[in-house]
Amino acid sequence: MAKYSIGVDYGTQSGRAVLVEIGSGKEVATAVKPYTHGVMDKFLPDGTTKLEHDWALQHPSDYLEVLEVTIPEVLEKAKVSPEDVIGLGIDFTACTVLPIDSFGTPLCMKSEFAGNPHSYVKLWKHHAAQDEATRLNQVAEERGEKFLQRYGGKISSEWMIPKIWQILNESPEIYAAADQILEAADWVIYQLTGGIKRNSCTAGYKAIWHKQDGYPSKDFFKSLDSRLENVVEDKLSAEICLIGSKAGEITEKSAKLTGLNPGTAVAVANVDAHVAVPAVGITEPGKMLAIIGTSTCHILLGDNEKVVPGMCGVVEDGVIPGYMGYEAGQSCVGDHFEWFTENCVPDTYQKEAKQKGLNIHQLLTEKAGRLQAGESGLLALDWWNGNRSTLVDADLTGVLVGATLLTKPEEIYRALIEATAYGTRMIVETFRNSGVPVDEMFAAGGIAEKNAMMMQIYADVLNMEIKISASSQTPALGSAMFGAVAAGKERGGYDSIQEAAKDMGRVKENVFKPIPDNSEVYDKLYKEYARLYEYFGKGENNIMKTLKKIKSACAAEKRDEQYA
Repeated sequence: MAKYSIGVDYGTQSGRAVLVEIGSGKEVATAVKPYTHGVMDKFLPDGTTKLEHDWALQHPSDYLEVLEVTIPEVLEKAKVSPEDVIGLGIDFTACTVLPIDSFGTPLCMKSEFAGNPHSYVKLWKHHAAQDEATRLNQVAEERGEKFLQRYGGKISSEWMIPKIWQILNESPEIYAAADQILEAADWVIYQLTGGIKRNSCTAGYKAIWHKQDGYPSKDFFKSLDSRLENVVEDKLSAEICLIGSKAGEITEKSAKLTGLNPGTAVAVANVDAHVAVPAVGITEPGKMLAIIGTSTCHILLGDNEKVVPGMCGVVEDGVIPGYMGYEAGQSCVGDHFEWFTENCVPDTYQKEAKQKGLNIHQLLTEKAGRLQAGESGLLALDWWNGNRSTLVDADLTGVLVGATLLTKPEEIYRALIEATAYGTRMIVETFRNSGVPVDEMFAAGGIAEKNAMMMQIYADVLNMEIKISASSQTPALGSAMFGAVAAGKERGGYDSIQEAAKDMGRVKENVFKPIPDNSEVYDKLYKEYARLYEYFGKGENNIMKTLKKIKSACAAEKRDEQYA
């Protein structure tokens, strides 16, 4: 009888479960549950408590609903018995964190804290802790903290410690009430198994934990804020579980929630991007995977620990046991295109798309695909949601150069796509210049799978062949593979993720190859992109930050007038 594993992928807008056949990697059934509360960036669920700029929250009840809805659905669709499901793995956006009490209850689910924004889940793209991140980086640099180099010279406002510090600064009562502050990924595993198992991936990449050195010293945390001296003991944990290991088993309580059998193996949680690497068959250095979605995460294996400017992190055993796992990323990709279609496309295009039976992205792609490289006369910086790598600065904003009264929507749309490709090239070249080889390029995610024009542009800009994941649900497939490893060979799974990757990881036969004429044009445009990148990104012209300050001051003045 065939055996199966389930992977649950928690994204920005929804969660999805995939039922995968062990051995073949065949995806037998898929189910998706949009989050009931979505992304809260304007108001809390009460509809009246307004959120400030750069906030992005979620509700943890949505995560349980994903398990409750999608897992029974895939079992029903495939007519598979829970008896034949040997493992479960999950992956999550990161760094996505929440405060809980001593019983594991999220503070936002307690009536006394429901109106406090800091009691909710802070999503990965919550950037309101930038002041704390900036101060942390200043102190770390002044003290010569060696951990800073492992994160490209800067800790992001998206990560664990700045977010914790923001809670402490702005809502000390929430900080005091929190028994622990957890990654959402680890909280879900806690709900499934009854035990807290903090995973090494998020700890290493997002919480400044090192396999050899542990967390930064108490003295460092004290130098940030005397109240943070014991933050590891008080709100975190020095006990970290390696990815690829078993977190526990489905409890009686979670069996009722999910429809799985008690005792089903559950893997230690993972990050959506990192878990995708073995799903395309990557188990060795020199091969970069770009997971392209609302943002893009770039994952690369290496033999040695190198200092790479602006990387998100390098973690030993962080992706595949036995190798250094490097991470870089772009904060604005799919979000970029979505913003454009929602705010900058005329009604005539919407009507044309409807007449042709296309969505607006398909129509713009069709029109943009008729343009030659460089024909639009436009150049953009892909910073509409800040820059993650290589500048690690959430306060940077977008740029579009070359627009005229004749500029058309499809030209801007193509320029935004090209901008994201230039951003990826900047990351690739930075790794190479730092002694970390990038010899092959892979891509995964909905955009990589659906938008051939975009992937051809990436191949042309990078001047590299690009292989595309064969799975439309690459992170979920990777999570299912880790679930099979948690079950182990004795139960019909695997004893290592490398073994699972050989059987179940795969890419499509079609490969995107660079077109020499296009690459020649894009080389010229990339040089101009790099000049703008340097000019606006490294302090020569801080106009973006000045504009943000003026905007914030105006918003504060308006608020004061409303309450006067």
